[in-house]
Amino acid sequence: MTNAPDPDLTFLDPGDGARIAIRHRVAGAGQPTVLFLPGYASDMAGQKALAIDQFCAQRDLGCLRLDYSGTGSSAGDFADGTLTRWLDEALAAIDLSVPDGRLILAGSSMGGWLALHAALLRPHRVAAVLGIAAAPDFTDWGYSSGDKAALLRDGKLERANPYGPEPSVTHHGFWQSGEAMRLLGAPIDLTVPVRLVHGDHDAEVPIAVALKLVEQLGSSDVQLRLIKHGGHRLSEPHEIRAILVELDGLVELIDR
Repeated sequence: MTNAPDPDLTFLDPGDGARIAIRHRVAGAGQPTVLFLPGYASDMAGQKALAIDQFCAQRDLGCLRLDYSGTGSSAGDFADGTLTRWLDEALAAIDLSVPDGRLILAGSSMGGWLALHAALLRPHRVAAVLGIAAAPDFTDWGYSSGDKAALLRDGKLERANPYGPEPSVTHHGFWQSGEAMRLLGAPIDLTVPVRLVHGDHDAEVPIAVALKLVEQLGSSDVQLRLIKHGGHRLSEPHEIRAILVELDGLVELIDR
């Protein structure tokens, strides 16, 4: 099957004058829209994002992808990015680009954390959530006491990046906003279906985080799919197929 052309690159203003890059595949009549939320320092051009967009195109579903400010094609300085700001941008993308209709939020890594917050803040719009190596609260469990002390002392932290030669940089503003938005310490008041896909060899987000999320979610319809030997990126062909199987099940479920 021939791939559908990528939707045009457009920009929206979340209310602060920023130019947030989006690609919006409009849903067919009565069909839901999938909002894909990338991970930390990632963008909407990754393999999982593109696979989800093509999945939606083949089924006449809507698909909305965005680059957070300071990433990808969006304007801004990455150093100014915070979890709160990027959540506001995701909500603006929903409110301005897809003001009506059902939504499925699909979040990768940090995007899974944002998806949970967005679902809590738009309960009448969000019909289901798909977490892909979801990383809620990673500003807590993902940093040692020494890392946190360095962030407070220096204003930023550089660590080895497993995906490239440039270091992974965390700025104090981002870390501080993440600490204020932690979810796993209390029940999460979501009642919609949630599907989680996680690799059992994920060196960045331990399986214990996924299990804790299952425990804390209020929904009675939560399922966790473990991918044997799967790492954090979950971008191998069989891993992407597993993600799309879960997404397809959610689409079928909310259409009943």
